Amino acid sequence: MTTDPLAPLLALADIAPAVERARERFDQALGHRALRRHGGQVAAEVSLRSAVASAALEGATHEREAVRAGTVTDPVLQGALRVAGALPGLSELWPKAPRQALAKLHVLAARDMVPEDELGRPVTDPVVAARLDGLAGLVAGGTKVSPLVLAAVVHGELLNLRPFAGPSGVVARGAARLVLLASGLDPRGLLAVDVGHHEREPEYVGSAGAFATGTPDGLRSWLRHYMAAVEVGADQLTVIGDEILAAA
Repeated sequence: MTTDPLAPLLALADIAPAVERARERFDQALGHRALRRHGGQVAAEVSLRSAVASAALEGATHEREAVRAGTVTDPVLQGALRVAGALPGLSELWPKAPRQALAKLHVLAARDMVPEDELGRPVTDPVVAARLDGLAGLVAGGTKVSPLVLAAVVHGELLNLRPFAGPSGVVARGAARLVLLASGLDPRGLLAVDVGHHEREPEYVGSAGAFATGTPDGLRSWLRHYMAAVEVGADQLTVIGDEILAAA
């Protein structure tokens, strides 16, 4: 019998309850009545806010309304918007060919920022290549843990490895959201986890650094942060639903 490589993460103190709590918060938010008639509008707003948050975490902070109006030409923000918009179309490819999907995310995120011949090509480091292969194996069915845990691991590992030139954080956050879409946990892209990361940015940065140590405490720190960000993302869905109903 093969041991699930991510199962030990759930034995870390407080992690299993945190995962359960985050999942319950999202499930509650999915009951919002705005989703019955305005689901597409809600998903579009989640996508926009996620992209704005992801770009801000990369150092490209812009007012959401300016982004909505189309007046922001910043390449990091534009890359984050392209990534957010492409996620639904990549959800079928992701579990079958995760490295190919990552390459596509990098092309979308880094266009106009890195040389064309580097787009979609990971750095030529054998350690990074081996870690990417391991990550791809997990995504392609190598674990049965909650998609929230897998998304956290994918996100943390890609932040740590920085396998692509340019805005690697945008790629990492896009890949983590892709885990949630492709797994069926969030097929419509309604969970604005990146808004949670941005709202808790100091914790996000600190716990990502802790994850990179690979120690049990470091992994626990990152997973605790990730589940807290999921709860913020779920609350954001409720906020968006309320705003859309009020404007209808």
